[in-house]
Formats: sequence, structure tokens, C-alpha cells
Amino acid sequence: MLYYLFEYLESQYNLPGASVFQFITFRAAAAFILSLLISSIYGKRIINFLRRQQVGETIRDLGLDGQQQKSGTPTMGGLIIILATLIPAILLAKIDNIYVIILLITTVWMGFIGFLDDYIKVFKKDKKGLKGKFKVLGQIGLGLFVGFTLYFNDGVTMKEQLPPSQQIVKEDGRRVLFGDAKKSTKTTIPFFKNNELDYSKVLSFLGDGYEKYGWIVFILVTVFIITGISNGANLTDGIDGLAAGSSAIMVVTLAVFAWVSGNIIFANYLDVMYIPNSGEMTVFITAFAGALIGFLWYNTYPAQVFMGDTGSLTIGGIIAVIAIAIRKELLLPILAGIFVVENLSVILQVSWFKYTKKKFGVGRRIFKMSPLHHHYQKLSYHESKIVVRFWIVGIMLAVFTIVTLKLR
Repeated sequence: MLYYLFEYLESQYNLPGASVFQFITFRAAAAFILSLLISSIYGKRIINFLRRQQVGETIRDLGLDGQQQKSGTPTMGGLIIILATLIPAILLAKIDNIYVIILLITTVWMGFIGFLDDYIKVFKKDKKGLKGKFKVLGQIGLGLFVGFTLYFNDGVTMKEQLPPSQQIVKEDGRRVLFGDAKKSTKTTIPFFKNNELDYSKVLSFLGDGYEKYGWIVFILVTVFIITGISNGANLTDGIDGLAAGSSAIMVVTLAVFAWVSGNIIFANYLDVMYIPNSGEMTVFITAFAGALIGFLWYNTYPAQVFMGDTGSLTIGGIIAVIAIAIRKELLLPILAGIFVVENLSVILQVSWFKYTKKKFGVGRRIFKMSPLHHHYQKLSYHESKIVVRFWIVGIMLAVFTIVTLKLR
């Protein structure tokens, strides 16, 4: 909204300094600072409100040290993250940009699903919360919306870099480096020669004309990734500061990718996909990063508030959608490795337990407890040590994700 206001003031009144709002980098920095202030300053008021409403976490006895002391800690703190993200994004981003619109809808969509889950747990006294099938249906619904929008909306296109022999120099001396904007089912994949994969190639067995059905594969991948990453974030939110801190590392990395992907000069220099208008997402992403870091002020050990499913499902959904929008979704197994491993630890634990119980009559476990962070708690590691070490691993994975773009 402020972007349009200052654009008007500059064009009509030539207001000094108004042109600075044209720069994504300025608005991204302002969004980060504003979201950080909202989440850290007004976060305390929201926590006090949740406490007055007796929105306290009910802790199941899992036999973990210090677990019962957390009973009654306010939950639904994800509202802090959501508000601190939406307010700066609406104020500072171009809200008619299709990528920003998708991210705003994703935030509200996943936030609503998580809020329903937390509401049932807290006020209906049902520890199971929203039934799993309804959560999954909500995630699939979002995946379908995002997939269809990203493929069929006219505002979502991609430009492919032209080979040197096809590049031309205009009269003003500028070199045309990229072809015309067009629809594409291509994405980034690590370790391949040109770092690109076309989803439509999966259907090459259909014969001539298979390319026109590539959108089906793209949408199925979108649904799978949104469901998997949002559940991974939900499982990671088990000890103080783990989910928020790990997510902040991933989000900052995605902000770099989004800015580069939307900048024709850097996209050419770094030889990455150029996605017109995607750079505007940087404003939203930095607001999201600021909200996460501000939330950490109250969520680090000992936590004064838990994000609940209101926060964790929203975080996972946003991270997945950003990665898909900038065609970096196949890098998520590396960048979001923490989420992936937490997810796998639960899948492996449950599968192995059922298999051994059927075969031997007694269920056996791979880990002392899943998700994985609880395994280390059972090994008597302190929460803070587990969280910081997971953060360190997350930083290493983020650096490696960036490096993969040049490992071909």
C-alpha cells in the first residue's frame, strides 16, 4: 500500500525521497525491521492476551526432562508470526503482484487450518485436535490452488537464457540475454549439467504432444511438497526455538534466491532461472524472516509461548510455496533437511515398529523416541544444546544448497 502511495506522490508532487520505495531492497529491509519490531514488541501483548484467555498448552507425559514444567505455557503463538508477516507485507509489497497474492493467501489458509487445530485442542479439550484427514485435505487444497495458479495465471512466466549466438545488441548498446517470457514446467535440480529439469519429460512415454500435459506433473509435485514440508515443520516444533530458528535460516536463504531469480542481471551472472516479477516476493520473505526472529525472543528456552499448529503449519506451507514459486522446490530436501529428517524419523519409527510387531510379536524401535529431537532428549541432551546444534546443521545445509547451484 505504501508503495502505491509514494509512487503517486512522486509522480504528482515530485516528493523528495519517494523514489526509494521503487527499490525492492529498501522495502525488503523496511519489512524486516517492521516485522521484527511488531513481533518482539507487540508479541508480549499477544502472549499476555493468550494467558488471560487461558490458552495454555496441554503437555502429554512422554517421560522427558522438564516436560511437565511447560504445562500451561500459552500456545497459538503462531498468531504473532502471522500478524508480524502480513502487516509489513501488505504495507510495503506490491499487493497486485501474483506471487505476493499467493503468499498472502497461503499464510491465511494454513494459519486458519492450524488455528482450528489449536482451538479444538485448547477449548474443546481434545488432545488430538483437528482430524488428520482434514489437515491433509486443507494442505492438498492449498497445493491445488498454488499449482493451478502458478501454471495457468498469465502473470507467472519464465525467461530462458539465450545462447551467445542468438543474443543481439540493441541500438542503445544493451544486449538481449533472455528470450521471450513464456509458460514453463522447468525447475531447478542439483548436480545436473544445466541444473534444470522439465517436469513434462516425465510424460515422454506418451509420445508426441506430451509437453502439453506437463502441468499435471507440476501440480502433483506442488501438492506433495506443500503437504510434506508443512507436516515436517509441524513435527519439528517439539522443543523451544527449534522450528522458528531452523525456519528462519531456510527463509533467509530463500530470500536470496527470490531476489536473484527476479533480477535479470544477477540471474544472468549466476546462471539461474530468470522469473520476471518474482523478486517482489523478497519483501514478503524478509517480513516473514523478521517475524520468525522476533518470535524467537519469546520462544527460546525457556519458552514463554509456543507457536502451536497455527504457526508450524503456516511456516511449512510458506516455505514450500516460496520454493515452488522460484522453482527451487527440488532443493528443499537439502535446504529443509531438518524438516525432512524429522518427518523420516517418524515414518521409519512407526513403520519399523509395526513390521517388527507383526513379525516378532513385539514392536521394536529404531530411535528411543521420534521425532528425532526427542531421541536426543532421551539421551539426556539439554534442549538448548539440541536446538543450537540443529541450527548449526541448518546453516550448513543452507550454504550447501547455495553451492549446489554451481555443482554441475
